[in-house]
Amino acid sequence: MARKSRTEPKVPIALSEGAAQLRSLKISSPTISLIVVIVLGGFIVSGDVSSYINQRREIALAEQAIIDAQEQVEQMEKERDLWQDPIYIRSQARNRLYYVLPGEVSYLVMDNGNLDFSDTSGTVGELLAKKRATDDISLEVSAASENWVDSMIESVLRAALDLPVETPAEPIEEEAGS
Repeated sequence: MARKSRTEPKVPIALSEGAAQLRSLKISSPTISLIVVIVLGGFIVSGDVSSYINQRREIALAEQAIIDAQEQVEQMEKERDLWQDPIYIRSQARNRLYYVLPGEVSYLVMDNGNLDFSDTSGTVGELLAKKRATDDISLEVSAASENWVDSMIESVLRAALDLPVETPAEPIEEEAGS
């Protein structure tokens, strides 16, 4: 006679939510091995990828520096070509150094409204700044010690009538052994 197996009724065990979801995924060991290999590969390759990205950034910066340098060279070549032209040189000498050709008269007009009064480099601007900075207000009218009209007339007459004093030239002594 066949033996009757007695089966005991199964009692459900309370599983935590995570364990229940893990059982529902039915992950096998080859799947877990594949995930581990992918994660390890990512860590191994990440150093190389970051090096590649840094190198590409450095290459892009170097290429931009080369483009900037080429633009500067082109600008310098244009300026060099300008300096080969005698007319340009003459205009720069006139504008920058106030040179004039023989027989020409140059006038330099300074507009008092455009002077920089904050200038302290020992120029006219410094003198005018000092004059404006004075807080002394004189209540008295001061008279000049000399009549300015007489001084001006005397200056004009001296310039017209006085002859320059010539000093005799000293003889040049030659060396005895020549």
